[in-house]
Parts: sequence; structure tokens; C-alpha cells
Amino acid sequence: MKIKRIAHLGIAVNDLDSAVKFFTQGLPLEITHTEDFQGMKIGFLPVGDSSIELLQDTSGTSAIKKYLDKNGEGIHHIAFEVEDIHAAVEELKSKGVKLIDETPRQGAHGMSIAFMHPKGTHGILMELCQPTGESH
Repeated sequence: MKIKRIAHLGIAVNDLDSAVKFFTQGLPLEITHTEDFQGMKIGFLPVGDSSIELLQDTSGTSAIKKYLDKNGEGIHHIAFEVEDIHAAVEELKSKGVKLIDETPRQGAHGMSIAFMHPKGTHGILMELCQPTGESH
């Protein structure tokens, strides 16, 4: 498996507008766009070769809602861009790494994604991602 870079940090927030205000006025970052995806509104803020994804629940039932209810606002996950997500998932399976997604699936921002379970990664929700060329 070749990890190319840290693609993004996912941060769970209660109020996207308030979080965007902090990151764009409190820090010198710019939001490039927002996207509605699977019961969430996601704001994208580039930081060098990586980005921050601000994740707000909009459905009352998303994974982010569950996370916020349990943990409050904060870092939700770290995403690694890989060269070949299918090969990476197979390699992790062969090594016995506990996965949430045993098959890559479509994610936000035109990415193919697969999550590793935090129980197998020292408590950190980790995502593998690979651009599919279908960015929104």
C-alpha cells in the first residue's frame, strides 16, 4: 500500500457557519465550497496539500450526529490518500485490520473511501481515500 499524503482531517461541528467563521476569520483559511452528503453538510477548507472537512449533521441520524452526541465537537477522523484503494483494503484485510468498509464506497468530494474501525487503530477513526475524478 502506498500512502500519498494526509488528504484531510474531518472535524465534527454543531454549526457549520460558526465553524467556517472561525476558520476563515480566526485563521487565514478560505472555504472553497460546501456539499450536502449523506445527511451532512460538509465545508472544505484547503490547507497546503491537505484540507479540513467541517462536518455538520443535517438529518438528525447521520454518523456525525451520533459522534457529536457521544463526544461533542472535535476531530472525527483522519484520511489518508492512497494510490490504489482496492489494493489497500485487500492488504489491510490480509493483515487482519478491522474495517468498517470491507469494500470501497463513494464518498464526498469525488472520493472512493473506506474506513478502518477505531478498535483496530488505537482509537482513531481512519479513512482511506482515492480520487475518482467525480468531484462535486
